Amino acid sequence: MDLPQTFRTDRRMTQSHQTRRLFAVATAAALTLAFASSAFAQSPEKHSPSPTEKPAEGRHLPADVTTDQTVELPGRTLHFKATAGFIPINDATDGKPLAEIAYIAYVRTDQDAAGRPLTFVFNGGPGAASGYMQLGALGPWRLPLEGVTPSTPPVIVPNAETWLDFTDLVFIDPVATGYSRFISTGDDVRKRFLSVEGDIDYLATAVRKWIEKAGRQVSPKFIAGESYGGFRAPKLARKLMGDGVGVSGLVMVSPVLDFGWRGNGRHMPNNWIARLPSMAAAAREQNAPFDREALREVERYASGEYMQDLMRGERDAAAIDRMVPKVAAYTRLDPALVRRLAARIDTRTFLRELNRDRGLVASNYDGTVTALDPNPRAADSRSDDAVLNVVTAPLATAMTDLYNRVLNWRVEDPYRLLNNQVSSRWDWDGGRDSQEIVSDLRNALALDPRLRVLITHGASDLVTPYFEDQLILDQMPAFATPERLKLAVYGGGHMYYTRDASRRALRDDAERLYRAVGQSTEKPRG
Repeated sequence: MDLPQTFRTDRRMTQSHQTRRLFAVATAAALTLAFASSAFAQSPEKHSPSPTEKPAEGRHLPADVTTDQTVELPGRTLHFKATAGFIPINDATDGKPLAEIAYIAYVRTDQDAAGRPLTFVFNGGPGAASGYMQLGALGPWRLPLEGVTPSTPPVIVPNAETWLDFTDLVFIDPVATGYSRFISTGDDVRKRFLSVEGDIDYLATAVRKWIEKAGRQVSPKFIAGESYGGFRAPKLARKLMGDGVGVSGLVMVSPVLDFGWRGNGRHMPNNWIARLPSMAAAAREQNAPFDREALREVERYASGEYMQDLMRGERDAAAIDRMVPKVAAYTRLDPALVRRLAARIDTRTFLRELNRDRGLVASNYDGTVTALDPNPRAADSRSDDAVLNVVTAPLATAMTDLYNRVLNWRVEDPYRLLNNQVSSRWDWDGGRDSQEIVSDLRNALALDPRLRVLITHGASDLVTPYFEDQLILDQMPAFATPERLKLAVYGGGHMYYTRDASRRALRDDAERLYRAVGQSTEKPRG
């Protein structure tokens, strides 16, 4: 199948794979849907092995394949090499192969590689492949996701907001996501990889090996990560520094900074305070477009009068009387309901009740996105998420098409965009509530005055609400100035980049960060 004219793709391959037998590509059972587009063809469904299953004897990922690519964008043409391949992870003691980590790299061919920035990109979960960030925001092609449905034809288009203008890009899929896989059959290996610290250890090895293989030691290094990928970013930077690789900047998309903050939220007002501005953002957009400045009022209320009245407790009737009209106005919920909940609005109630009169339930990942409630008359209803569950099939199929049709890298196994078995088996190294990256950020910023960090959120995201991170960042030391540690809030939810305006804003803020790093002449103090 030929590519659209705008791709102008030259498929000359630098590896001799023309005689390699082509494997049929399968999609995971949870992702299989028929798409009404002649540009996409799916193969018969195959079994998706769990992280604990033994891989087929002697099976390995294909050798790296590099193709020359050209993409026409408004006002410019990008020429670059695209490489699909894998990085082997071996046991440090006996050299035994443990895993193969799949990646896609985009490298400009018309600029000097030595001084050109290099960005390693990760998604979250744990258990998510990098397809979200690649086809959603950063890569040379993207899949339009605003208004998408599970049966939307997943046709990728040139991405006018690609970061390839100012940085080369390497998208890495953690083990058991995408096409990355375990090679070792030992349960101890899987347990070690599927843990907070083990995850950082092998990913740092993968990054270091890619840099050495590509000869990019002197290039400025950056890490971009979404959700748990953002949580990885400062930990990965510190690990890489210990391994002899410096990192100049971090871009964190919808991250969690401190899981402990949420761990005690059941009995303390943290969660109610942190989520109220995001609820207000979602409710406001029912009648008005996103306006960052319009949220300042609810932020002041949440961290001021609301917090004070919450601390007085549910037995203080006067405090509840003060809160009810304010919270009802911000969330646009029935005041009688707000009073029954003592002005303490949990996420599930908000998402169900905001549009209940229309038989709709909102997404936890973006409170402005709704779907039909499968049980509209029930007192309590659970439904698939109107964002996360909707984008899975189109993105997964678009990634298999990208690998096969554009990059000429064919793998027999299904592409696992989101592997829930990884998160269910994740070892939190002492408990999730003990995990935080605020300490990592403090230490990294203190050690390297040139380091720049951009933390970004969507205003109507209730999974990782922006105000939670704002409250935490307000407690950072004075040396973490807004120029070095910036929080940006855009319209949209967890994957705010599905909105054209927010994707452009992310790109602009990221490019400013890269330029600031390049122009920085500040030297460490003795």
